[in-house]
Amino acid sequence: MSKKIKIVLVDDHAVVRAGVKRLLEQEDLFEVTGEAESGEKAYQLFGELNPDVMVMDLSMPGMGGLEAIRRILMRYEKAKILVLSMHEDLSFANQALKLGAKGYLIKNTLGDDLVKSIQAISKGEVFLSDEIAKKIAMQSIDGDQDTIDTLSAREFEIFRLLAEGLEVEAIATTLNISSKTVSNYQTMIKQKLNINTPVELIRYAIKAGVIKN
Repeated sequence: MSKKIKIVLVDDHAVVRAGVKRLLEQEDLFEVTGEAESGEKAYQLFGELNPDVMVMDLSMPGMGGLEAIRRILMRYEKAKILVLSMHEDLSFANQALKLGAKGYLIKNTLGDDLVKSIQAISKGEVFLSDEIAKKIAMQSIDGDQDTIDTLSAREFEIFRLLAEGLEVEAIATTLNISSKTVSNYQTMIKQKLNINTPVELIRYAIKAGVIKN
């Protein structure tokens, strides 16, 4: 019998983890070897369990999924990470793929895609939800790059946290960097996105689908 694909699930909702685990364990191909409810825990578990594929949500309290992906891949460059997210907006998918995630699935389109995506990613392939693949294709045809996609992963994560109402000090603590560094990033983000006030920043974030209205 072929070796099972070892998976770690990362989502702050236990119900979602249980649902995904149930879907996976119906197949004889997979073994869920660990679960994490935060980016911090995901980083720790990756080192301990060395899964074949890590299935990761993006929106979690504290260090979000993007920051976790960045840290995991900086330390374990061969890590295979599949993003499983509610976010259908390209900004999140583009950032995750830019960081080195091997796949991006939208939660409401799971079904067969979950099995196919994990199999593909475990072999070193890339897998995208049809909807995301179409949007990326349209973006490259139109040649339109949204300004938000010019943000680096770290800038995007700080932008997201600012839009969610976190103060500079709280962001510094969450990302384990200095307040001065966060302030510098904040200035660069405002320049890149051509925004001047906190209200403009929140409006931009809602328009880009980074936070919900």
